[in-house]
Amino acid sequence: MTVAGITETVQYLTFKLADEIFAFDVAKVREILELTTITKVPQTPDFMRGVINLRGSVVPVIDLKLSFAMARTEQTINTCIIVVEVYLDGETIILGVLADSVQEVVEMEPDLIESPPRLGTKLNTEFIKGMGKVENNFVMILDIDKVFSAQELTDLQTTSAAVTE
Repeated sequence: MTVAGITETVQYLTFKLADEIFAFDVAKVREILELTTITKVPQTPDFMRGVINLRGSVVPVIDLKLSFAMARTEQTINTCIIVVEVYLDGETIILGVLADSVQEVVEMEPDLIESPPRLGTKLNTEFIKGMGKVENNFVMILDIDKVFSAQELTDLQTTSAAVTE
């Protein structure tokens, strides 16, 4: 059973958060950075770790582990920032996403991707495009455009703009 909407082979960047493997569509990934100094911005949500300077642009850095009710991402030799593009109301927002480690780029055929599990009506799994299988591991394919609410993304964008002023 394939997921509706995924009709062709797509390349995904796989990465780890704790012991779980997640993936973003490679088309959404701009670059992968070594962990650098993150400047904390006061009065921002816990999942926003701060901002970085990326070639003169202020880029908010988020900790997906905190958004997913996991433990805070700790700095290790493998910790990195995945810079992604998120679309909000027809506008592109650049975000840095902390990852414990980046794994590899994999191609997944549509027939290797299943629908996300139904976890009842109280849990939102809308941000999971599907569950892929790579070797013997399940990979949660994330829809980065749906991981955060429109309000959270607007708040991140406002914070970035305030830092540059």
